[in-house]
Amino acid sequence: MEELGRLSGEEVKAAEKHHVIVIMDDVRSMHNVGSAFRTCDAFAVEALYLCGYTPTPPHRDIHKTALGATETVNWKHFKTTIEAVHAAKDAGYTVYSVEQAHNSIPLNSFSRNDEKIALVFGNEVTGVNDEALKLSEGCIEIPQWGSKHSLNISVSMGVVLWEVVRK
Repeated sequence: MEELGRLSGEEVKAAEKHHVIVIMDDVRSMHNVGSAFRTCDAFAVEALYLCGYTPTPPHRDIHKTALGATETVNWKHFKTTIEAVHAAKDAGYTVYSVEQAHNSIPLNSFSRNDEKIALVFGNEVTGVNDEALKLSEGCIEIPQWGSKHSLNISVSMGVVLWEVVRK
């Protein structure tokens, strides 16, 4: 691992972050939460907001997937996703939901132009709740060509974060 030149946990905590907040809206799976921590660490996001009944650390099933990222990613729990969305907006972030919706923006057409953004990822079955959708500036959709209509939240998060931080 030393040959990869990775930062230490302390260095990651202190490093400059991309101005992106990830908001998880009532996500059920501890493995998805652990994966979200790891993905947020990989893409150096500002913070991870866990909302509603989304599981929070410490828990061995989260840690098993996070591989230590619960210690390197700034995170906070909110009682509701709406509270998290308002907190992000109050901090100057523009909120987008990652959801298939009428007039959604295809991910490959989305441009953040260096604005601070918060991305809402929804429940594994029901998606982003309607109130959060209404408070969002818009919806970002990952183009798909197969017969399934969705991706696992951890896969979606990786795809979307890569696209928004690389530009």
